Parts: sequence; structure tokens; C-alpha cells
Amino acid sequence: MNYGQIRKYDVANGPGIRTTFFLTGCDRNCPNCFNTDYMDFNHGKKWDDQAEKEVISYLKLDQVEGLTVLGGEPFENPLGLLDALRNIKKEVKKSIWVYTGFIYEDLVNMAKAREILEEIDVLVDGEFIEELKDLKLKFRGSSNQRIIDVKKSLENNRVIILNGYK
Repeated sequence: MNYGQIRKYDVANGPGIRTTFFLTGCDRNCPNCFNTDYMDFNHGKKWDDQAEKEVISYLKLDQVEGLTVLGGEPFENPLGLLDALRNIKKEVKKSIWVYTGFIYEDLVNMAKAREILEEIDVLVDGEFIEELKDLKLKFRGSSNQRIIDVKKSLENNRVIILNGYK
């Protein structure tokens, strides 16, 4: 698994100040993708212990509210992502958001993807669609994308939108 960047502080991809990392690799090829460089699975650096320790050190800062994982497409790196999330959660108990072009209803029925869902708190799902672009939306680019409370969705066996996000 490769990553394109790690941001110590990010205020655009979830509530509060967050640490983010961008995985590389994506076969979706969505029109008007904002991160075309990160579609290449070979772009960036190999995720290793040093990268993981860097993310954990940022997450331990009091001002950092949580972690956000973006891409590329995080769910196209399922084994590496699952290991990274589990290792991070051993060290830090903060919220985890993941952005994906897939939809929850598909991911929940895929074994490794479901394991990832069980490790995270919030999923922002759905491809960005230019015709549905809405600059007034918080933490997403188009109105088809949902901000899902994953824990409640798994418990209730249906999509539950995170409180405060329509």
C-alpha cells in the first residue's frame, strides 16, 4: 500500500482539526476526479512503520480530533488499510473517517471491506458527480455523497446518516 501524503492538520475533511493520509491507487476513474495523481497504485511512498508512527504521533496531539483517510480509493487497498487502522486504534482512541467512491450497501457485503467498516466511525460514500456539485455541503462535494454513522448503520442493518449531516 502506498500513500501520497500525510497531513498533520486538516480542517477540510471532517469536523475539527484532523490528521489525514491519502492512499494511492484507484481504478474507478471518476469524471473530474480531484486527485488524479493518486489514481496510480505506484505513486507516492510505501506505507511503513515510520508513516504509521508519524500518523499516531499527530493523533496523540490534544488539538487533533481524529483521523481521516482519503485516496485514491482506500477500499482498493483493503489489507494494508485494515492493518493500519487496527495498529492506529491500539495507540489512539479518536474518531476515524474514511472517504470512498463506493457505496456503503456494496461495501458492507464484501468481507474485507466490512472488516474495515467495523474499525471506523464515519464513511463518506459515493462518487463525486459534477452535476450534483454543491459548494454549501459540509465535508463532501456532491449531493449524492452521504456522511454515514457506520457504528449505528452496522447495528441497525441499514444506513444511518451521521447526526447533523443531511
